[in-house]
Amino acid sequence: MGNSVFKALVVEKTPEKQFVREIRERSIDDLPAGDLVVRVHYSSLNYKDALSATGHPGVTRQFPHTPGIDAAGEVVSCESGAFAPGDKVVVTGHDLGMETDGGWGQYIRIPSEWAVRLPEGLTLREAMALGTAGFTAALSVLKLERAGVRPDDGDILVTGATGGVGSIAVSILSRAGYRVTAATGKEFDEDFLKGLGATAVIGRDDVTAGAEKALLAERWAGAVDVVGGQTLAAVLKSTKYGGTVTCCGLVGSPELPMNVYPFILRGVSLLGIDSVQCPRGLREEVWQRLATAWKPSRLGEMVTECTLAGLEVMTQAILHGGITGRVVVNLQES
Repeated sequence: MGNSVFKALVVEKTPEKQFVREIRERSIDDLPAGDLVVRVHYSSLNYKDALSATGHPGVTRQFPHTPGIDAAGEVVSCESGAFAPGDKVVVTGHDLGMETDGGWGQYIRIPSEWAVRLPEGLTLREAMALGTAGFTAALSVLKLERAGVRPDDGDILVTGATGGVGSIAVSILSRAGYRVTAATGKEFDEDFLKGLGATAVIGRDDVTAGAEKALLAERWAGAVDVVGGQTLAAVLKSTKYGGTVTCCGLVGSPELPMNVYPFILRGVSLLGIDSVQCPRGLREEVWQRLATAWKPSRLGEMVTECTLAGLEVMTQAILHGGITGRVVVNLQES
C-alpha cells in the first residue's frame, strides 16, 4: 500500500505568492500521519474549500496542500482497530482539508477518531451531497429544537437560503414541520426554494430594511443565519420575544454591528454553531437524523456533480455566489 499512487488536486504557493492548482499524482507515503487510511469515493465543495484552494491564510497556511473538508469512502486500513477494511465512513470537520490533506484526493490518512460510520439510509454520494453544509444545517435545527423553538411558535427564517447550508436547512425545517421563510439575494430561485419546502421566499433587502434601528418589528420565532454581518444584526432585531437564532457563517461579514437590546429587552438567544470540533456523540446523532427523519426528500435535485478537473470553475463560482445547492466531487471518475 505504501507505493500506491493516486490523483489529487494540489494547491501550490509560488515564490511570487500566487496560488496555483493542478491535478497531480501522489503516493500514500506522502500523506500525513494517522492510523486510518480511506479510499475516497466522493467529496464536496464548500466555501471553506474555495478559500483554502485560493490561499486564504485563515484556513490553510502550509503548502503544497490538498483541500476538501469532506470525504466519504471505504476503509483501506485502520491500525487502531476502530474500523475494518471495507467499512464505509464519513469524515467532516476537524483539520481535514485545512492543514491536513483533504478529500480532493483519492486517498486520505487521518486519526480514526475523525471518522464516523456511514449510517444506514445514506449512500456515500448522498453523504457528500449533505457534507459539512448538511451537517451544519442539521446541527442548527437541532440547536433550535433543544432551545425550545416549536413549529407552532411561528415562522423560521433561513438566510442565504440558496447556498449549501441554507438550502438544506430549508428542507430539514420543512420536514420537521416548521413554517419556513427563505431569504435570498438571488432573484430567480423562488421555485427551487419552494420546492424544498419554503412557505415564503423574500429578498435579502426585506430582511435588512431598517437595520440601522435599535429594534425592528417582531417577525421570526427563530432563524438559521449563514450570512453574518448586517444581515444577522437585522435578524436578531426582528426576532420575536424569547426566540432563538443560530449563527454558522460569515459570508456577509464576521462583524456584528448592533446593540444588546434584542437580548435584554426581548430575551432573544444567539447560538453559535461549530461543525469542526463537534463532539463525536453529537456528530453521530446528527448524521443519524440526516439519514432518517431529516433526510431531504429532493436531495438529488440539490446536487451538481463534478470531477477534480471541474473544480477550478466551481471554486471560482462559489466564491462569487454563483452556486445553488451543493457540489459533489466524484473521485472515482477523476
